[in-house]
Amino acid sequence: MHIAILTFEGFNELDSLIALGILNRVRKPGWRVSIASPSARVRSMNGVVLEAQASLAEASAADAVIVGSGMRTREVVADAALMAQLRLDPSRQLLGAQCSGTLVLAKLGLIAGVPACTDLTTKPWVEEAGVTVLNQPFVARGNVATAGGCLASQYLAAWVIARLVGLAEAHGAMHYVAPVGEKEDYVARAMRNITPFMDTAPAAV
Repeated sequence: MHIAILTFEGFNELDSLIALGILNRVRKPGWRVSIASPSARVRSMNGVVLEAQASLAEASAADAVIVGSGMRTREVVADAALMAQLRLDPSRQLLGAQCSGTLVLAKLGLIAGVPACTDLTTKPWVEEAGVTVLNQPFVARGNVATAGGCLASQYLAAWVIARLVGLAEAHGAMHYVAPVGEKEDYVARAMRNITPFMDTAPAAV
């Protein structure tokens, strides 16, 4: 099971790396989580350099893809050659978008007619793309989910885990990363945000 986190130049560390950390709490044979980028290295909005673990082609074949956000997302969606490499398909993949990653899914036509979540800065651009933006941290319809606000990345990661391997695994992953003394509150909030938008059975992707 391969989960790819699309991470572009100027990426937001919280959006890509919180999801990476939570998703890697799953200990299942064949479970793999990768930072997927269009180049061998990408630099974050704060100067952190990551080495890509997967290509965009590998991400397009992954079981689940999270589109991360960053300060250069409008440049990403304006790059026709780059966008053409993103062969994403919710009929065979779980797709998630974090903050300005929602703009990528919108420009790919993958959330047409479906309300979405994004951050406050990206909201007007997503609305210009014809998508209604909700005032909430997370929403999902079928195999497509969007999250708004850096720390909403935990909900996106928990949703992917719940859909692929079950709610118990999502609960366990969130319990591990939650602050000591607040674990039950954190886990309950995460489950409250994702369970209305999913079936209880793992996804058949």
